Amino acid sequence: MKQLPHLIIGLFFILHLMSCGTEVDSSMFERYTGPISTAYDIDLYHSDSAIVRTHLKSKKQMEFESGDLEFPEGIEIVFFDKEGNVTTTMRADKGFYSRTSNLYRGEGDVKVKNLEKDQSLSSEELFWDPNTKKIYTEKFVTIQERETIFNGTGMEADEGFNEYKLFKVTNSRTILPGESL
Repeated sequence: MKQLPHLIIGLFFILHLMSCGTEVDSSMFERYTGPISTAYDIDLYHSDSAIVRTHLKSKKQMEFESGDLEFPEGIEIVFFDKEGNVTTTMRADKGFYSRTSNLYRGEGDVKVKNLEKDQSLSSEELFWDPNTKKIYTEKFVTIQERETIFNGTGMEADEGFNEYKLFKVTNSRTILPGESL
């Protein structure tokens, strides 16, 4: 019985020490969602049957744990024909790639140029699906084809921007001589 007061004092002392611990910041245990790697001056070629099909360029690429990619300083994709000639270019202020859907998205000032047909497209957002070889958007689009400007909301085209469908067409017109865009 004489040891009971010492035991109670000892337990009290231990509890006191445990309660005086440093407070832990719970944010230290939050899952990190930022990039797991960053690469600079990306120069990626994709070929099929030893023929270059696309060339992707970017100043900065960030890869995430999911396999998704972000191109915060812009992205440019060049498309080639079967003979290896450049046919179409696509560029955007910022780019994203979703690994799960295998889909690229450009945003900001997005431009597509078909060099063979001398036609161009501009929009604030554009998707490229390498599986279906299509580009599309639901946003406002301006297409210049020779002396004609087509405006609309929503567009779908083949990745070479050879054939396209423009939806909700508005304010299309012919460019006047001497007019610059």
